[in-house]
Amino acid sequence: MRSKASFRGHPIHPALIPFPFAFLTGAFLFDAAGWLADRASWWTTGGHLAGAGIVAALVAAVPGFIDYLFTVPPRSTGKRRATRHMLVNLLAVALVAVAWVMRRGMIGGPDIWVLGLELTALGLLTAGGWMGGVLVNRNQIGVDHRYASAGKWNEQRIEASPGVPMTVAKFDELKVDQMKLLHVGDRRIVLARTEHGYVAFDDHCPHRGGSLAGGTMICGTVQCPWHGSQFDVRTGAVKAGPAGRSIETHRIEQRENDIRLFLPR
Repeated sequence: MRSKASFRGHPIHPALIPFPFAFLTGAFLFDAAGWLADRASWWTTGGHLAGAGIVAALVAAVPGFIDYLFTVPPRSTGKRRATRHMLVNLLAVALVAVAWVMRRGMIGGPDIWVLGLELTALGLLTAGGWMGGVLVNRNQIGVDHRYASAGKWNEQRIEASPGVPMTVAKFDELKVDQMKLLHVGDRRIVLARTEHGYVAFDDHCPHRGGSLAGGTMICGTVQCPWHGSQFDVRTGAVKAGPAGRSIETHRIEQRENDIRLFLPR
């Protein structure tokens, strides 16, 4: 059985976000001003800013796409919101790209269609920015919200072996009330250590799909970071809502210094 360490996706760096907004907003303002004042030089400046905005948007999208793949919990409201966020932003960049191609064949002042495409793209970027803010503030994507003594974020990928015990940690790897996220095949499972030993449970809050590995654990209770649902980590029972269903737990055993996980066939 082989395992390998994984990494957690990182959010769009705050230093990258302002550039596409600034460039694309500037492109529209210079184009609109050039159209109103009949100044060809302003139209040229708008074209340069539009090109820079397209490049900046694509660069800023790279860490965001890493987050989408590796950080946003699957089968969650956050994943659906992140999908809409990605599509809206890509559509905005596509509209600016179309406008940029159209203007290259034009002579003289800006065309009203180019201005319309750029204005529509700005509206989409504003909507996409609002969705991104919700992802950060409500779904806590990319936010380091680790609690006291939680330790560093720990994540591991393991080959799936249903029905066969899998070594997932050493006995002293985690301290009491610490967790790590296991990717076993296509399943996300949380390994945690309580005062009474190790436990394992699904990394999926049944309320809105939040990641329990990113939540808080204390005294045998894990709390979802999104809406505060609490679960008993040994039985999976709900201790506090809004979740109405329990979480699935998995069998753990210690063999000498190894912690082993059992999954049903």
